[in-house]
Amino acid sequence: MSRIPVRRALISVSDKTGVAEFARRLVGAGVQIVASGGTATALAAAGVDVTPVDAVTGAPEMLGGRVKTLHPAIHGGILADRGEARHLADLAEHEIDPFELVVVDLYPFERVVASGAPDPEVIENIDIGGPTLIRAAAKNSVWVAVVVSPDRYGQVADEVEAGGTTSALRSDLAREAFFRTARYDAAIVDWLERDEGDRLALTLVKMSDARYGENPHQPAAVYAFDDSRGWWTTADQTQGKAMSFNNYADADAAWRLVNDLPSPSAAILKHMNACGAASGESIHDAFTKAWACDPLSAFGGVVALNGPLGEDTAVEIASHFVEVVVAPSITPEAAAALAGKRNLRVLTAPPPSSHDLHVRTIDDGLLVQKRDAVEAASAEWEAKTRQPTVAERRDLEIAWVVAAHTKSNAIVIVNDAAAVGVGAGDQSRVGAAERALTKAGDRARGGVAASDGFFPFRDGVDVLADAGITAIVEPGGSVRDDEVIQVAAERDIAVMFTHRRHFRH
Repeated sequence: MSRIPVRRALISVSDKTGVAEFARRLVGAGVQIVASGGTATALAAAGVDVTPVDAVTGAPEMLGGRVKTLHPAIHGGILADRGEARHLADLAEHEIDPFELVVVDLYPFERVVASGAPDPEVIENIDIGGPTLIRAAAKNSVWVAVVVSPDRYGQVADEVEAGGTTSALRSDLAREAFFRTARYDAAIVDWLERDEGDRLALTLVKMSDARYGENPHQPAAVYAFDDSRGWWTTADQTQGKAMSFNNYADADAAWRLVNDLPSPSAAILKHMNACGAASGESIHDAFTKAWACDPLSAFGGVVALNGPLGEDTAVEIASHFVEVVVAPSITPEAAAALAGKRNLRVLTAPPPSSHDLHVRTIDDGLLVQKRDAVEAASAEWEAKTRQPTVAERRDLEIAWVVAAHTKSNAIVIVNDAAAVGVGAGDQSRVGAAERALTKAGDRARGGVAASDGFFPFRDGVDVLADAGITAIVEPGGSVRDDEVIQVAAERDIAVMFTHRRHFRH
């Protein structure tokens, strides 16, 4: 563990949080501080002994601050390999003192973009000198420590005070530094490509290891954008085993579905398809109705609730085998009721974020699209036969949301605000209808149905009508729409066209 004593540090930061106290600790450990522009002014104002960059370079800051550290007196001191006699000779010849520590953040480009600032302001916040300093110091991490986040100040100060930075820390800091410049450049690329989309730069950081992948022999981890606002990044797992790949996938699907349903609602998913979903008078009522949809399939599933998890619901959940429960909050009594299920993963989470990039892999590549969004606004749908009743309209809206969250081909049957039959992932639409009806049984009579895509033939509508379905919602758009409408009219079925499909593969 090779320690490098720190005698000289360069500090140039936009975010001044904690920098004065950090610099004081460095000075107290015998470190000479060199700082640029605003950083030098802020440190001097805080009573820190500091040497301005222009006193080192002999060149004034120019071009409105665009050029201040781009100088051999700075970069020579950072990049010199102290193990190379030729480098040491160059430093001596040009009277350049080396740096052992470089502390640099970057102009707040991402924040300025997020603020909606005009293009000239955004461009002015593309940092040039900062990334150059960071990359130079990271390249020479054998001799130089580079700090790109205030989160590291305490750790680095501790090591400096202990006699110098260790090789392990310098290597770790270098990896973090190169990732920071990569993420920064990716943000610039994505902003420049915002209207073109020819190039997409993604930088991800591992948030945690998953228990395992889709199968136990597959290693897995969950990654996110460094500034991710995804619900799972701040979710609190109050009990249970570590999350697996499937747990994350199913929990995300369930959480997204239940948050698209009216409150209070419950959803139960298995293999990313609903095997129960319902709205009710209470969360307990909604869960009871959702579980009743398909108890066999719900075994080992994921439960999502869009209201607080109370004791009565927790007691009922505990009577079944489920893998994960997600809710916005949980009462102490409910937590106690679930505590005996030691393997059950219980999460409290914020609503899903508005991030709308959907990415999936293909062989050595990615498919990228805007994430699908479903709106159950039946007032905007087109009635093709009779108008649905108030109860039918409510059930159609629920069925439409569930169908949009179900793998294609999908048919969802809802009765009394609860899914009673879900036909998911079938290769034919009539097959999906038959599967949904098989699960619904007698509960289909008097219910409504949603189809995620249009009916290509009248056969799907025929089997639904024969089972007593009274209303159907579908996108429309088939060359045989007239046949579908005709058979529905003959059977007094309300048919609503949304003019938007929701395939899910």
